[in-house]
Amino acid sequence: MWRWDPPAANLSLSDALVLRLRAQAQRLTESTRRMSTPAAILRDICGLQAQLMSAARLGLRVRSAGLSAGSVTRALNQERSIVRTWLMRGTLHVVAAEDLGWLLSLLGPQFAAGSKTRHAQLGLDRDLKLRGVDTIRRILADAGPLTRYDLVDRLRRRGIRLDPKSQAPIHLIRLAALQGVLCFGPDQENGEPTYVLIDDWARQPSSSRASALGELARRYFAAYGPATVEDLASWSGLPLSQTRSAVALARPGLAEVTIRGQPGFLSKGRPPRSRPPARANPDVRLLPAFDTYLLGYRNRELMVPQTSLRRRLQRGGGWLHPAVIVDGRAIAAWRLAGAGRKPEVLLEPFEKLSGAVHAGIEAEAGDLGRFLALPLQIKIGEPAAWPAPRSSRCQ
Repeated sequence: MWRWDPPAANLSLSDALVLRLRAQAQRLTESTRRMSTPAAILRDICGLQAQLMSAARLGLRVRSAGLSAGSVTRALNQERSIVRTWLMRGTLHVVAAEDLGWLLSLLGPQFAAGSKTRHAQLGLDRDLKLRGVDTIRRILADAGPLTRYDLVDRLRRRGIRLDPKSQAPIHLIRLAALQGVLCFGPDQENGEPTYVLIDDWARQPSSSRASALGELARRYFAAYGPATVEDLASWSGLPLSQTRSAVALARPGLAEVTIRGQPGFLSKGRPPRSRPPARANPDVRLLPAFDTYLLGYRNRELMVPQTSLRRRLQRGGGWLHPAVIVDGRAIAAWRLAGAGRKPEVLLEPFEKLSGAVHAGIEAEAGDLGRFLALPLQIKIGEPAAWPAPRSSRCQ
């Protein structure tokens, strides 16, 4: 339908410039980190992964100046300007409410269809799924918001019996979300998430598939460029054939570049210089777990060049741990520890830290403490000397 022609890249970018441009696109530099609403930040970066909403909140914090935790809660629960549901890669994301319609219309059918094998393993046959999703719609129309337990209990009372100890309930709920029936609602006081009827929670303007595909590529390269079409496929979860179609549709608004010998793109509105501008101080940022800056590309070798640090940040189980980045490059792992009177930011550096980086870490920890309303202490270990922490209380 749309012809894909590999780009004739006309500007080869240095690694340092690629990192600088990506950090700028992700609002991770001093010049791009500014006071904004949660919805505006999420529009700029096309969403944040949010299987841990606590991590997504910190992802909003690191891309803003002065944002409060309360403003994120209000945007999610009262203003409904941001919405949490399953989108890119079929995983939980929080996005601007105005982006929900076109993203869901494009990605929802893809990931709903891709789960058929797993559904069969869980005993979710076609008839059960049809009846289950329709029943969920009617239940939430009458009684939302509901927790998962309450929703499964009401399904049982209406003849949809699911083993509450299996993954069948969450897979049926996820299917209903991908089909545009529900999304996450406000958390209860104990932190338990709830589900609501999506039509009652956020508007979903319709969008043609071609329009949504082109918009996906435009928004991706604005938020992640310079990047490749393979990066777009990895971030979105769409097949490479579809992302090539998306790039073809968005091509008039994209500039062609070379990234480590590979053809890539960035928005034409962001023409690159031949080298990064000189700055007095490095841009130091404390990225949370599952941060989209590290999830947005096919591999992380450019942002995390040290193999030992890559292994430290991603140790299996699908977890991507918090990282300290300096000018777009990861140099340390970090975690928040201690629930008592002296909570600490614990850093595990993988190289020697300069005085300017130390100062940047202190400033970031101070802002993190402001956001969390905690008086944080900082503890920095010797490079790569600490044992890997077993868990993190607030990532």
